[in-house]
Amino acid sequence: MPSTHVPVLAGELIEALDPQVGQIAIDATLGGAGHARLVAGRLGSAGLLIGIDRDPLADASFAELAADVPCRTRFLRADFASGLAQLAEEDARADVIYLDLGMSSMQVDTRERGFSYAYDAPLDMRMDPDQELTAREILNTWDRRRLARMLREYGEERYADRIAGEIVRRRDLSTTFELVDAITAAIPAPARFAGGHPAKRTFQAIRIAVNDELAQLDAALPAAWELLRPGGRLAVISFQSLEDRRVKRFLADRTRGCICPPDLPVCACGRTPEAELVTRRSIVPSAGEIADNPRSKSARLRAARKLEDGSG
Repeated sequence: MPSTHVPVLAGELIEALDPQVGQIAIDATLGGAGHARLVAGRLGSAGLLIGIDRDPLADASFAELAADVPCRTRFLRADFASGLAQLAEEDARADVIYLDLGMSSMQVDTRERGFSYAYDAPLDMRMDPDQELTAREILNTWDRRRLARMLREYGEERYADRIAGEIVRRRDLSTTFELVDAITAAIPAPARFAGGHPAKRTFQAIRIAVNDELAQLDAALPAAWELLRPGGRLAVISFQSLEDRRVKRFLADRTRGCICPPDLPVCACGRTPEAELVTRRSIVPSAGEIADNPRSKSARLRAARKLEDGSG
């Protein structure tokens, strides 16, 4: 596991969030605490940073953070949707909330957890090792049709049916390399490396299914928005199109005003915008950042500010 964590789009995130002294910030995906350290440094002794993460490896990251930063700190060991819901039950409010939806280096590089197709490891892929569902259970118990649907929907995999059939044919699968072999055998030779590693989309789909990532995001976005004080800012860094589309749609919906038919002379819906976009388009890493940290290549940052009274 690497000794340092490299936060993606770090400067861009700080600019979008603009954290101030004395504010309350929520890092809903603490990970290696790279972003949290930068945000906490802006909050001062009167500020509070709340970290949320379901991965037990984040415990050590938070302990180091809490010992070094000037602000008050708190940690919730939970998935981000549950953690945000718990804070809502406590009637907590925040000025800054952000989510980094990518896997952290500590997860990818802990080989025995099976997140990477580059290492031979058990088929696990759990972000919370305490949960029951693993990649191995999915691959060896779901029927072919269900596997293919998962690969199409979560991996946008063109050869989903063929891969699902090969997985079923080779059962019982127990390691990542056994899965890679099945995927490679199922994909036609000319297409195997046309868009990167042939296992990339399948591993993404399985990881999303194991950790229920899209349902988590769908629950977390409205929960985070409700926790924000007027004038507060929400930012999300996503790493694949399924997540980014959800974030884009969620934020855009909150910037919409009147939705009455255009021929109606007077607004009858009474709808006013709840937000203004801080980022008109998604912000992507610079060429220099990608060269220094290739894992940042697919990152997209979007952010919005909650309006004071529905009118700005």
